[in-house]
Amino acid sequence: MPLTPVPNPPSASATEPVVEEHITGFEPLKSPLFRNLWIASTVSNLGGWMQDTAGTWLMTVLTTSPLLIALMQTAASLPVVLLGLLAGATADIFDRRRLLIFWQTWMLAAVALLSVLTFFNIISPWVLLFLTFFLNVGAAMNSPAWQAIMPELVPRKQLPEAVSLNSAGFNLARALGPALGGIGIAAFKHADTGAAWTFSLNALSFVGVILVLYQWKRTPLFKSALPAERIRGSMRAGLRYVQYSPMVKSALTRAFLFTIFVSSVWALLAVVAARDLHQGALGYGILNGSMGLGAVIGATLLPRTRRKFSADKIILASTGVFIVTLLILAFVHFPVVIIPMLLVAGFAWTSTMSTFNLAVQVTAPDWVQARVLGTYQMVFSGGMAIGSVIWGFIAEHLSTPISLSAAAAGLLITLPLSRKFHVLRGELPDLSPFRMEDVLPQLTNEPGMSDGPVRILIDYIVAPENYNAFVAAIHELRDVRLRDGAIRWGIFQDADNPRYLNETFVMESWVDYLRQRERFTESDREILEKVQSMHIGPEPPAIRHTIYAKQRNTAG
Repeated sequence: MPLTPVPNPPSASATEPVVEEHITGFEPLKSPLFRNLWIASTVSNLGGWMQDTAGTWLMTVLTTSPLLIALMQTAASLPVVLLGLLAGATADIFDRRRLLIFWQTWMLAAVALLSVLTFFNIISPWVLLFLTFFLNVGAAMNSPAWQAIMPELVPRKQLPEAVSLNSAGFNLARALGPALGGIGIAAFKHADTGAAWTFSLNALSFVGVILVLYQWKRTPLFKSALPAERIRGSMRAGLRYVQYSPMVKSALTRAFLFTIFVSSVWALLAVVAARDLHQGALGYGILNGSMGLGAVIGATLLPRTRRKFSADKIILASTGVFIVTLLILAFVHFPVVIIPMLLVAGFAWTSTMSTFNLAVQVTAPDWVQARVLGTYQMVFSGGMAIGSVIWGFIAEHLSTPISLSAAAAGLLITLPLSRKFHVLRGELPDLSPFRMEDVLPQLTNEPGMSDGPVRILIDYIVAPENYNAFVAAIHELRDVRLRDGAIRWGIFQDADNPRYLNETFVMESWVDYLRQRERFTESDREILEKVQSMHIGPEPPAIRHTIYAKQRNTAG
């Protein structure tokens, strides 16, 4: 099956029918399950953003330290850095529906505890930071599984629209939540009472998501007939896939370089509102909500934007917008200027984050998707957490304008480097599963599932005029082998007969070799067929399977 050229999904290529131009972006909402989950998650995100505003503002009441205030962003991001890959591994191994119900319940309990402690005034900056961290442990473990179920809810061709709708729902909550959180605090005489009620509402917002998930009768898209992977092996397999997937690595690199500097906006916006603009909780909520409103507008216009501009151009434009935004926050202290700029920044933010997210989802097959998404979440939140500490530290020891200016300068300086890593450029692979038709040989010594390491040797005969083309093709296959689980790979030429070449790769165990065969995609098949087409022997390439020789126990 030929690769489908998609320069920037869901752009229409010259070969696609004109009807693609009439995509509204709302097609996934026709699915009742997606629609119900979208509504429930939007309500939950609304509660989350109300909590974020209330929690950050409560911290400004409890302490005047810009570093402690900035650490609220770190407490929100650090769990994903620590647990993102583990979260992805569990979501690829265990039933995602049950995992989601568990972690949604975890978050409900964490917020309920925070609410009770705040009501009884048993709250301090460090208690607030700890419970915010505890809450976001649940969010970190929940996120990869949540994003990985999207292909189970809508047809794969609607995945870009589903990602955009999720972004729109998230940012609709971001637009309304901060303002509502600010109103919730301002409605009470004491900020801690308003924060406690806001936390209680957030706890209730998880109930709808849990109910929808409980009623879902899930049918997984990919189900292996082999024994389940162990957590540690699953995490290693996820990292190997990322290491040998250039498209995924490019998206992760761009995401890190972008977020580490843009994190300064989220880390210091409350400080700018309180110190430079002399605003209260409601004013901070309006500033935060302005970015959310811009993000909603960006999400609704994103399908049209993607059809007109490549992913690289969208990211480049967004970087320029944030450079200007940071400089305005640093030196212009007029809300009439800041609010419109935050609207534009929100548009840029959602356009960029949705592009990164889509780039990861469409370049990872079902068997590893949650692990790749978990790795993306780690990189994204790592940039946010590290950046928040850096910019909070600079703001506390120098000044807020210097910190924001330094972040803007960092975006500008790293722009030439980041542009070398292209996102959603060129042809995208066909990741639909390909089941190998050849049956495994009946071996004299039938290995056990855990036996290994296993070495596979494949013999090719190649005409001299095809040597260079074969070597280029076999190195494409190298990435496939390593991506799907091989721990070593090599290609060797016979010194006596240059026409004979031997491909060798090593798997940790026999079951890992069986899993590798299961993980082949249609795109991988094309690469394999290109290699095999240059074999000129009378028979197909000979394959030998060898198991690491261990001393046998002959006692008894």
